[in-house]
Amino acid sequence: MNWLDEVKWDRDGLVPVIAQEAGSGDVLMFAFMNREALQLTAERGEAVYWSRSRQKLWHKGEASGHIQQVHELRLDCDNDVVLMKVTQLGHEPGEPGIACHTGRHSCFFQRHDNGSWVTDRPVLKDPEHIYK
Repeated sequence: MNWLDEVKWDRDGLVPVIAQEAGSGDVLMFAFMNREALQLTAERGEAVYWSRSRQKLWHKGEASGHIQQVHELRLDCDNDVVLMKVTQLGHEPGEPGIACHTGRHSCFFQRHDNGSWVTDRPVLKDPEHIYK
């Protein structure tokens, strides 16, 4: 049996993927992969996602330079969620990596506080200066 056959793909042929920073443990982002994206990720050692909005493969960092180097792929107990341990590349040494299209380290920059969502993580780089 092919290792990809063990993944429980949803009705659209996708599996949810969590990208977690290997060094800090920070959850950087959540996205989806189709079979081809997961295969390419394993082969290249770099994250390749399926863009639902654009309906195409998306090599993380193709437009921004913020590539995710994949160290480990894990499948949850139900075989329907993938966890990737990654190093976020494309930034100056000593600076935090940018995983979010908003220019932040993580896509999870809003915290619930007293009945509202509060942004508690700074923009590290203006997205207008990131994307080519």
